[in-house]
Amino acid sequence: MNELFPVYTLDNECHDCYRCIRECHVKAIKIKDGHASVLSEKCISCGSCVTACPANAKRVRYDIEKVKTLIKTQKPVYVSLAPSWAGVFDYTPAFMTALLRKLGFTAVSETALGAQEVSISTAEILRNGEKGLYISSACPVAVDYVRMYNPEFTANIVPVASPALTHAKMLKEIYGEDISIVFIGPCIGKKNESEKHPELIYAALTFEELNYWIKEEFINISEIETNSEDKFVPESAYEGALYPVEGGMNDTIKQAGIDEDVQLVNISSLPMFETALKGFNPERINKKIFIEALACSGGCANGPCIASKKAGINITSDILAKVKTREKIPQTAAVVVEETYKSNPVESKVYSLNEILRAMKKIGKHNEEDELNCGGCGYPTCRDLAGALLSGEAEPSMCVSYMRKTAMKKAAAMLRCMPSAVVMADDDLKIVEANDAFMRMFCADMYEIFAARQDGLAGAALERVITFSDIFRQALTSGKDIHKERFPVEDRLYDITAFTIEPNEIVGAIITDVTRSEMSREKIARKAKDVITKNVATVQNIAHLLGEHMVETELLLNSIAEGYDSSAQDNGEYN
Repeated sequence: MNELFPVYTLDNECHDCYRCIRECHVKAIKIKDGHASVLSEKCISCGSCVTACPANAKRVRYDIEKVKTLIKTQKPVYVSLAPSWAGVFDYTPAFMTALLRKLGFTAVSETALGAQEVSISTAEILRNGEKGLYISSACPVAVDYVRMYNPEFTANIVPVASPALTHAKMLKEIYGEDISIVFIGPCIGKKNESEKHPELIYAALTFEELNYWIKEEFINISEIETNSEDKFVPESAYEGALYPVEGGMNDTIKQAGIDEDVQLVNISSLPMFETALKGFNPERINKKIFIEALACSGGCANGPCIASKKAGINITSDILAKVKTREKIPQTAAVVVEETYKSNPVESKVYSLNEILRAMKKIGKHNEEDELNCGGCGYPTCRDLAGALLSGEAEPSMCVSYMRKTAMKKAAAMLRCMPSAVVMADDDLKIVEANDAFMRMFCADMYEIFAARQDGLAGAALERVITFSDIFRQALTSGKDIHKERFPVEDRLYDITAFTIEPNEIVGAIITDVTRSEMSREKIARKAKDVITKNVATVQNIAHLLGEHMVETELLLNSIAEGYDSSAQDNGEYN
């Protein structure tokens, strides 16, 4: 778990579903021992894995304690509040300001003020620039996607810093370089941006973190009171508040004024952005094309940490409803933060075809027909998975078809080697699976024929093979296990255990022929009875002999005693 990076995984919560890989456009996920971890060197912090994870195992780093520590230093701390706040929180500007000041912030300002300056700067660049491709710098995730995965287009990024950085520069120019600025919005990528520019933004919090902080402080929203000091500083934003909505930046650029030969294009979501750039050659166009590139589908209003249960259309509508317009927009930006973007391509090793084919054999892919490309592993093709296996970012167990085939082979081997007869049937009592012992036990006369078939007895009517199919029907309908011991069938005895595999759908049974053991048991019992009878007779004979011997002994002793007594009297021994 890498908690230093904005996105990380709670290993104990990860349930190897591979959903994060399916949703991650750049495949910045590594699977080890069935758990998914984030590859920080490949991640662009778009948050797709966070919103997609069904087990809530993908988490966003909380920076609340970092900001609390900053506030405790008594240093002035200003909030740069993302314009999407207007769609998320049903508060007035005064109430939003009072709430944030309750948490300890000095003042609150709208990031949209910086967005307005960025639009003016961009419009000026488009008016004075040469023909070619221009890519917006407003979205840090889109910028990193270009730098890392489409580095050939890095030079086309407009050399102006994002609205958040521009806004931070504006606040420092107005209120002093000694203030600290904390950005709050729906974007995870802003955490990376603040780390790259700590001189402008101290930390970035998400709306989810803000909500958690409010609950943590046990703030009663209904008890918050506002006063004349509760307002956005230095002023409320105007057209810059359109930025969270798809196409919002282009609208502000139009308002700032551009030439007619400039084409403004809106692209939101990384897949669409990739499609737009694929095969595109900027040197071959004879016009100016500006792309408003946003990583989130629908714009920032649909950010990964938007922290609102409101419908997307309601969020967008509320944002638009609070936008104010200016009568005149300056032609020159008051604050400009120039930014030169450098490419940072992700190094991905290219494997040879032979290496890929060898890796594919590990997941049971021996020819093209085996390449299902089902996407169950999270990768679009089997060969992509093979590449990930070679890179150490994936495991063979991720291939669903391979694991299913392996499980079936193991099950088949176990069934085949079991000495007891095993059979499974469907709800029509048609045999689904039967092992070799079952065929030998009940189809001895036709064993060679059925054994030669690939499916064996599959599809055969169970009642035509055995005479006790009613036991299977009973187990199928009742859903309970049925045990029959020494069940007689013609001249044989069977121990039968019938059980449901799928209620009302699949039933199975294990059958053991106990005829020989029962016959042996009866022979032993008969011999035991003979021995017992003989022993009883012997004991009785011994008792009889002992009885006669005791009688004779008693008579002899009595006669001796009487003789002795008479002799004593004759000799005068008794007085």
